[in-house]
Amino acid sequence: MKIEFETYIIMISFITSFFAVFLSNGIIIGVPAIAQEFAMNNVIQNWVPTIFFLVVAIFTVPAGQISGKFGVKKTLLAGVILYLIASIGACLSFSTETFLIFRMLQGAGVAFLNVSAMAMVVQAVKPQNRGKALGFTVTGVYLATSLSPVICGFLVHNLGWRSMFYFVIPFLVLCIILMILKIPQEWKTYENDKIDKIGSILYGIGILAFIYGFTTLTTQNGLIITIAGILLLVIFGAYELRQKSPVFNMNLFKNGKFTSSNIASLCSYIAVMVVTTILNYHFQYVRGWNAQMAGLILIITPILMAVMAPNAGKLSDRIHPQKLAAFGMGIATVALLILTFLNADTPVYLVVVAMILQGIGMGLFSSPNMNAIMSSVPPKDAPTASASQATMRTIGQTMSLGLLTLVFAWVMGNLQLSTQYAGMIIQASQIICGICTVACVLAIFASLVGVRSKSEFNTKR
Repeated sequence: MKIEFETYIIMISFITSFFAVFLSNGIIIGVPAIAQEFAMNNVIQNWVPTIFFLVVAIFTVPAGQISGKFGVKKTLLAGVILYLIASIGACLSFSTETFLIFRMLQGAGVAFLNVSAMAMVVQAVKPQNRGKALGFTVTGVYLATSLSPVICGFLVHNLGWRSMFYFVIPFLVLCIILMILKIPQEWKTYENDKIDKIGSILYGIGILAFIYGFTTLTTQNGLIITIAGILLLVIFGAYELRQKSPVFNMNLFKNGKFTSSNIASLCSYIAVMVVTTILNYHFQYVRGWNAQMAGLILIITPILMAVMAPNAGKLSDRIHPQKLAAFGMGIATVALLILTFLNADTPVYLVVVAMILQGIGMGLFSSPNMNAIMSSVPPKDAPTASASQATMRTIGQTMSLGLLTLVFAWVMGNLQLSTQYAGMIIQASQIICGICTVACVLAIFASLVGVRSKSEFNTKR
């Protein structure tokens, strides 16, 4: 049976999106073993996942311009190769320093991989199939989110932490082979543009300061660094508006559908990223379940997201994607509203209902919203749009986790999480879920504003 060109594109996008998330999410399982081998203290140990996300955030926007100038396929290939080399290097690491260096290289590879894969889907797949293709990309993300703790837990327990990195190698090699042999085309949209080095530096320092500062916002230095990051990002935006070849085309935000969908994306990640942690705390510290039991029930939401995403993406090719996104986020809002009243007496079935609603709602929201972002710009700006949605995801996830830290610090101070402080854990969790419910409402409003916008979706290939 002959496999169509678009199918290879979707396969590559699915595999790259899955394994980009696989290690970034599953690494948490292996951190204790890594820390023990390299004798890391708790501060350095926390940098194992954090340094990866910081590097991803720094390189995401420049990756958009670079992929547009030198070619989307070429940049994706380079990102996968860098990710492959860094994964091999992590396996062979002999010290904390070498391991963290390879984690940084992994972050850089994933930044280019994320942006280029999405841009390639938009430019290679027919507009009438775009939502479906993007849906499979989102499915890769959600499957990795749900399966990585299970797979990595098995690998670390039976084969050691290095096996997590060995596991991704054959799949990355497969992607490289498919791109070389089955994707003859190249897509260059900014070929004649100059690389905006100053803009890239301003953005990199600004986003680094903002994300790092926000994660330490409970301290005076964290507040100062966060404000400095915001000011640098404002300066970056003003600078980009005056550039002939900006690293990020700020004029895209004049498009109401593009702007509203990005705001909805940011609000959605702020709202839902922290929910898994809240539920995990509830199951283990409030109800006294073991980690295995908690982990098994937590799979419900991402599995439902993975099932819903491709179907919602396909549906968004026929129905206005922002209408679907608003409907999906409405369902997710109901889930967050239920969890706002979560306490020790809440029936387990009601918690499960909230998880099911969240899975269905986010599955209906994510693919259509991504389709709206990528379809609201001309084909030549696909790399920039891809970088934009990836940036919204990174910032939203960071702010969500920062919110967790801030509220728990305010309610509990420096107390260690344990069952004896279940009452305070419930109080903090309710406050966070209440704030997240508001974020969901803002996402609905943003999507509906986009529906009313007079801007048109791009239907050209």
